[in-house]
Amino acid sequence: MTDPTPDTPTPPPMAPRRNWRKILGLTGAGLVITPLLLIVAWTWLTLHWSYSEGERAGTLQKFSHKGWVCKTWEGELQISTIPGSAPIIWEFSVRDEIVAARLEEAVAHNGRVALTYEEHRGVPTRCFGETAYFVTAVRLVQ
Repeated sequence: MTDPTPDTPTPPPMAPRRNWRKILGLTGAGLVITPLLLIVAWTWLTLHWSYSEGERAGTLQKFSHKGWVCKTWEGELQISTIPGSAPIIWEFSVRDEIVAARLEEAVAHNGRVALTYEEHRGVPTRCFGETAYFVTAVRLVQ
């Protein structure tokens, strides 16, 4: 009787090939879900991690609630460095309704304010604000 196993050794089993499209979820529904999740993660990261923080003082020149679909609070602060020189106009956005109410109150008074802000670079849409500077606190200056 002959041995059913051949005389030649059998090759070792090949390692399973990794299909990177399956690993990254880039097949079927993952083709839509993965980029969407990446955009959501990027938006969350840019809105919650500030690039810089600081304070600017000057006269509130303009403050309005504007936009067609995404209503945002936008404002301009006039900063005078030296009396008699041309002022610098600094544009900012406000996301907090309480801060927006304080700024509207400041417009009714003399408009002199000190604004605490955070800079968020790379926000992918203008629905959160038209500028990269988001005011977080307002202090009235006499």
